Amino acid sequence: MNASETAAKVRSGELKAEELVKNRILKIKELNPKLNAFLEIFEDSALAQARAVDAKSPETRGRLAGVCVALKDNILYKGHIASCASKMLENYKAPYNATVVEHLLKEDAIIIGRTNMDEFAMGSSNENSAFGPVKNPLDLERVPGGSSGGSAAAVASGMVDMALGSDTGGSIRQPAAFCGIYGIKPTYGSVSRYGLVAFASSADQIGPLTADLEDNALLLEVLSGHDAKDSTSANNPAFKPEEVKTEGLRIGIPSDFLENLNPEILAVLEAAKADLSAKGIIFEEISLPYAKYASPCYYILTSSEASSNLARFDGLRYGYKDNSAGDLEDSYLKDRAEFGPEVKRRIMLGTFSLGSAHAEDYYLKAQKVRNLIKNDFVQAFKQVDAVLMPATPNTAFKIGEKTEDLISLYLSDLYTAPANIAGVPALSFPYGKDSKGLPIGLQLYGNFFDEAKLYALAKLLEK
Repeated sequence: MNASETAAKVRSGELKAEELVKNRILKIKELNPKLNAFLEIFEDSALAQARAVDAKSPETRGRLAGVCVALKDNILYKGHIASCASKMLENYKAPYNATVVEHLLKEDAIIIGRTNMDEFAMGSSNENSAFGPVKNPLDLERVPGGSSGGSAAAVASGMVDMALGSDTGGSIRQPAAFCGIYGIKPTYGSVSRYGLVAFASSADQIGPLTADLEDNALLLEVLSGHDAKDSTSANNPAFKPEEVKTEGLRIGIPSDFLENLNPEILAVLEAAKADLSAKGIIFEEISLPYAKYASPCYYILTSSEASSNLARFDGLRYGYKDNSAGDLEDSYLKDRAEFGPEVKRRIMLGTFSLGSAHAEDYYLKAQKVRNLIKNDFVQAFKQVDAVLMPATPNTAFKIGEKTEDLISLYLSDLYTAPANIAGVPALSFPYGKDSKGLPIGLQLYGNFFDEAKLYALAKLLEK
């Protein structure tokens, strides 16, 4: 059963939410010691939620009744720890619910635990957690991708049907590709960021990770909607993937963005193109001349925003406090030493980029490039309905393989960062495997608020 079918059976009374939750908890306790995907199971509150769902009358149970959902550890759930996988917030308890959590609870989903991640969502491999790396459930020697690797591993291993991640430069789609599941970065503003611990506010977006395409669309529909608590929140158009007529739709292939692509991934991309062509989809070659600059643009802009956003974690207002500090300067040095090395790197890069001596050369120039990249997609979507490209330039690599090669690691975001820079939606879906048997993920980019079309097209490729 997928999550949609499970919820239907719970609504009808054929299945009990409490039994489902008990089974999930047993599975997490069995598998998590090997995977390190969960940082905490919310056993007591999850069982209490399940009993409350079972006590409702069938007609009042929600669309996700009894479905167990995991939260990435940077999404606030009142009364529960949200540490961002950092020693800085190791004991921080959320004082309120994120808007997405409110949406889940309204539909009777069971929030079963919080998942491991790259610290403060900064990373592409999930090796940057203060609580140890997450293992890819398909190969324990390999990374699950980052920064939402814990959520992806929880879904791919069957510990949960659904999980929430956050995507700032590909942090939902890259782990989805590495773990062989579905993940979407929605249009910026379509899902409220209220209650998401900020990394880079102009690029962060919450989205779903699922093993099933139908479940992914359902969860995104539940999460979407205007929120008065988020000034960037938008009024979404009607979300009806089932009503999209796919025959005759046009998909663009950005040939100038696919140079030197891994031959195995290129072969899978060509296979998907042939598959879609046989189903009435028309392909056109398009140009995205500035998209190749998205990765350096992303690191300058998001590091600059992180430098500002993470200034609040100073031990005085939020974060770890070292009581042995002698004065204010000593306090800053000791308290902020609790940040991990990747977070420190990005804070320093951002502070450098924002400095008066460098802001025009780096930050302001990156903002201009951002506009050029966004315009690439605006022009492309005048010509086509969607864009097909790889999700990642490679499949899941071994833990520790790229620790010393930061440039190569940062380029893991090559095909995902443009969506965050431009603000458009992008759906990662599994399609084929490489010679090692590792999943290959492809990606469909869509026009603003056109997620329904992406789901309809991905349905044609569902295996």
